Amino acid sequence: QVQLVESGGGLVQAGGSLRLSCAASGRTISSFTMGWFRQAPGKEREFVAAIKPTWSAGSTYYADSVKGRFTISRDNAKNTVYLQMNSLKPEDTAVYSCAARPGGLGYRPQASADFPSWGQGTQVTVSS
Repeated sequence: QVQLVESGGGLVQAGGSLRLSCAASGRTISSFTMGWFRQAPGKEREFVAAIKPTWSAGSTYYADSVKGRFTISRDNAKNTVYLQMNSLKPEDTAVYSCAARPGGLGYRPQASADFPSWGQGTQVTVSS
C-alpha cells in the first residue's frame, strides 16, 4: 500500500499560481498512475489531472476546465508528484487530493474508482 501526503495549498488571489506536491511512501510510484482530484463545498469530487507510469511514456491528461493552466508532473527520484497551477480562478477553490493506482490503464484515467489510494487533501482557496 502506498501512503500519500499533499502539501502546497493555501490562499491566493485570482491570476496567481500555486504548486501542490504529493509525497509518496511505502512504494515507488514510478510504476503508478497518479492523479489529482478536487472537491468544492457542496459539489462532487471531480477529476483534475493524471499522469501514467514512466514506462507508459508518462502520458498526461487534464480536465477541460484546467487544460492550459495546470501541469501535472512527477519526480521519481523524490517519489513525488506535482500539480503546477497557474492563472488560478475563484472556481478552482476546492480541496485537492492526490490519488495513486498501481500500473497503467488502457483508457483515460479520470474516474475516482480507478484509484485505490488517496491522500488527505490540501485546501486551495482563490480569492477574486
